[in-house]
Parts: sequence; structure tokens; C-alpha cells
Amino acid sequence: MRDLIKPVSEVLEPVLIEMGLADFDSKSIIGPATDKSHGDLAIPCHQFARILKKSPVEIADEAAEKMNEHLKGIASASSVAGFLNITAESRWLADRLSELVEHPTNGVERNSTRTVVVDYSSPNIAKEMHVGHLRSTVIGDSLVRILEMKGNTVIRENHVGDWGTPFGMLIERLEDLESEGIQPSDALADLGIFYRDARSSFDSDENFRERARRRVVALQSGDEATMARWRQLVDLSFSYFDEVYELLGVLLTKDDVRGESFYDPLLASVVERLDERGLLSNNSGAEVMYPGDWLNREGNPLPLIIRKGDGGYNYATSDLACIIDRTERLGAHDLVYVVGAEQKQHFQMVFAAARIAGFLHEEHTSKHVPFGLVLGSDGGKLKSRSGGAIRLLDLLREAIQRASAAVLNRNPDMTPSEIESIAKSIGIGAVKYSDLKADRTKDYVFDWERMLSFEGETGPYLQYAHARIRSIIAKSGGGASVENPARYTLPSNEETRLAREILAFPDAVDTAASELAPHRICKQLHRISQAFGSFYEHCPVLIEDDSLRVERISLCALTGDILKTGLELLGIDAPSRM
Repeated sequence: MRDLIKPVSEVLEPVLIEMGLADFDSKSIIGPATDKSHGDLAIPCHQFARILKKSPVEIADEAAEKMNEHLKGIASASSVAGFLNITAESRWLADRLSELVEHPTNGVERNSTRTVVVDYSSPNIAKEMHVGHLRSTVIGDSLVRILEMKGNTVIRENHVGDWGTPFGMLIERLEDLESEGIQPSDALADLGIFYRDARSSFDSDENFRERARRRVVALQSGDEATMARWRQLVDLSFSYFDEVYELLGVLLTKDDVRGESFYDPLLASVVERLDERGLLSNNSGAEVMYPGDWLNREGNPLPLIIRKGDGGYNYATSDLACIIDRTERLGAHDLVYVVGAEQKQHFQMVFAAARIAGFLHEEHTSKHVPFGLVLGSDGGKLKSRSGGAIRLLDLLREAIQRASAAVLNRNPDMTPSEIESIAKSIGIGAVKYSDLKADRTKDYVFDWERMLSFEGETGPYLQYAHARIRSIIAKSGGGASVENPARYTLPSNEETRLAREILAFPDAVDTAASELAPHRICKQLHRISQAFGSFYEHCPVLIEDDSLRVERISLCALTGDILKTGLELLGIDAPSRM
């Protein structure tokens, strides 16, 4: 609870000096309490034991006694197992809650003015998006929303694979099918089959393989007919991608696409700039950089290949071109790449090379945001019944279908259009929340029954809490709202607990932004929802006592607004009825 740290540190500093601990910065040693039952903040006193020649318990007892003389009206201090614990008083919480009500962005300060490029999703043309694309798309989209809320100018970039050797075989496959009377739109109706058939022909047919190679040359030289075919592949593929993005409700549009083709004209200049600085070495005919101490399996220095021996460019060259474009043309300060954990070393080497080459300067940051795998119940990669990768479109449609059955079961009086709308919000929200609530660096198990449950740490649980609040406010007749709040008194423990969790929301957003970790917001929204459930159970809202009724309705309205804001940061709908 960041607002509590300042007044506590002001009291703690003279106490530390009086106890002979003048060399400690009072703010830096205060942190959130691990066990919330002990307090809101905690200061470990074990670090002082050697200096004072006393036990941590004695030190904490003494400090608590001294601090309580000066914390009245703000908090109380207590000693537990060598920790000095600080618990905010109800009156102080009520005052902070009243301030939060008046804050335009629920207490979240828009105090960052950097330009950030977030690179995420990144499908390949003429290939289906599968469950492996889910994490990059969902995590990246949430980070865009979080960073924007903090005041940053965020540029979304969808770096798609739309160039290179595979397009020779794809274009030739399109040519063959059209010669058989099959229209491109029909040929690409199933991208998975189309790509597999093209690959099969390339692997088994020497004539096809030779044609594909010649087609690559024609593509790279800008042959008009070949470019027309390439554009067909790109446009039809994006019609499919747009369907996925629309279902997911993400912010990405065609304007955010930056394919490999966009950077292709820049690759030669990357080599030139590296060469001018004397950074290129020859390795078996290839031009490479050695940006650090990475070693290969033989224990030799690991090169970053910039231009291959046959004159072709490598992924690293394209990534360096991206960095140049994003820092020099877009003026970005921070580069964020939401890409699987398996690319960790690649990005470490690319970022190191960019700094050595002067493409990244002191004012720039570059961060790889890795994520784990989506696992099936058997602990292996999530797969379809046939054993292949699950198409993302199929997974999303199944989520909506399953949610539709749950909504109908709970609301048999709903119209089909209402069920369809709410089922989409719940189904897609369940998939997103299940992905985002996990620490992104870890794998997680995909479980339909658990993620669609209205109980536990799930998207539907949060959405239902929001919907229940909207129902309460509707029944209240509009006696109070966040725009017309009551003066909070928080007479019960349940109200105090809810206030604490609401006041922790801005901290959760700040942490999510600094750590690029949406799960921090998920965890806080769940705690808020749990606290609201306890409040609703023990504190009747629509009662005859006018002042208490107004205060509790206002507290409901504030909770609903916080939940809605938090869900929006995750890219999840907050329906008013479920």
C-alpha cells in the first residue's frame, strides 16, 4: 500500500536514529506484509540484530512501542516474530478511499511519457494461428493497455512472417491449384491443409522444388506477377487473422502489421553500418558478429549470423533492422518483444549487438517478454484429438459454445441474442484470464472445466462479481454512485478489508507495468472480488438506514468501476448481466 509508506517512513526515520540505526533509509526497508493478517506493511528487524547486539524480536518490540506514540490516526505498529508490522487504521483507509473516488483513473498515475513499441502476436502468412499464438497475442495486448494507462505512447507492431524462401513453394502451390480451376479464396480456406500440401510437393517433387526456387528469385527481384500472387496470399491470410483478432477482442489492426517484407529493403544497410564500424567477421564464408561471451556446443564463441555465405540474410539481420526502424523512425524509447521463452538467447545476442553497433543508446531499453507453454491435462503440449496443434479459431469457438451452455443453464429466460453476446464475453474472457493469471514465465495447464467455472480464480468469477454489483446498483434506484459518493466510515471489518484491496489496485497496475506482468492485476482483481463477496454476505446494502445505505451503494459502485477498469486492462469484457 504505497500511500501508507510515506507517513510510516516519516515516523520510522527518527525512531531508527534514536535506536542507533541512522545509516538506514527508512523508505527502502519498508515493504508489503507477506501475511496480510499481520498488517499492511512489514519491516524485517533481523538486519539490525548484529548492529544492536539484540534479537530481532527485542528490536521489533522496541520499535513498535516507539512508533505507536506517533502513528495515531494513521496506523498501528506491532511486533511479530522479529518483524515490525504496520496496520492502517480504518479512518485513514476511509480518507484514502474518498480520495480514490475523485481520482480520474482509479488511483493509477499517468506518470510515464515514454514511447514504447510492443511487438506481439506474430503469425506467419499462409499458416494457421494455433494455440501457441494465444499467449503472445493475449499477453502483448494486455501490456499495451497497461502501458497506455500509465501514460506511455504505445505503438503496436505485429511482426508477421510474410517473406523469404517458403513463399516460393506457397506461390507455386497457388499457381497449380488455380490451373486446376480452384480459386485462391477456396485454396486458402484451410490454411493448414494448403501449407502442408505445398510442403509435401516441395519435399517430394524435384520439378516443383526447382520452380519454387526460381519463384523466390522472382519475388525478391519484384517480378509483377509474382508480387500479385504474394499479395493474394497476404490478403487472404489476414482475412483469417482478423477473424481471430475480432473474436479475441484485441487491439491489433492491419495498420499495426509490419511484415518481414517491410524490413527487407533495410537489410543491406544493416550490413553496411556494421561493416563501417568494423564489427563483422568472416566465419566459413558468412559475415557474423560476436556480441558477447556465448559459446556453442563445442565451447567456441557463438556467432550472430548477419549475412550467410550464399548472400542471404538471417533472422538477426531482420531484428536489427527492426531496432533501427523503431528507434530512428518511430522515436521509440522502449522496445518490448512478447515472444516465447525459447528465443531468449537470440534476443540477448541481438540486443547486445545493437548496443555495440550504436543502434540502441543509453536512453533506450529493450526487453524480451518470454512466456511458457500451454499444456494439456497430460502435462505435454496442448494438442488436438488428432495429435496436431489446436487451431486457435477452433479453440475460441469452443470456448464460446461451452459458455453458451453455461449461460443458458443459469438464465433460461434469456433471448438467443443475449445468450450469444454474453457467452462470447464469458468464453473469451475465460480463455484470456486463464492465460494471464499465470506468471507468464511458467507453463500452465489448459482446463475447460476450471477456467469456465463461476467459482475460484477465473474470469467468469470476476465478471459475475461485476455483474452482481451492477444489479445491486440498478435495484438501489440510484441513491449513490462513484460520481456522487458518500463520506466513507467503514464500520465493519468486511468494509475495511474491501477498502484495503481497492486501495491496492493502483499498486498492482504499477507493478504490472514495471514487471511487464499482467498476472499482478489478475491476482489483485481476484482479491477484490473475494473481499466484495465477503462484504456482500455480511453487510446488507439496500437497508433503511439512509446514510449507511448511501455509503454501501457507493462502495459497491467504486468496486464495480475498479473491476471494470482492471478487466479492460486484461482485454476482458465486463458484462452487466450474467
